[in-house]
Amino acid sequence: MRDEATYICDSCGEEIVVPVDPSGGESQEYVEDCPVCCCPNVIHVEIDDDGSVRVWSEAE
Repeated sequence: MRDEATYICDSCGEEIVVPVDPSGGESQEYVEDCPVCCCPNVIHVEIDDDGSVRVWSEAE
């Protein structure tokens, strides 16, 4: 399992690196401001049983 993953900011299109915390559960959702454009994004994290991680965002 990776301890970091990336998503593309829905507002500015930049690739953003975020930490992955498996203790948060298999399905996580939180709001984070983009460090490039400062627009808020809803970050979705899914961790499969085999440890693969999927991260994506939506504009808040």
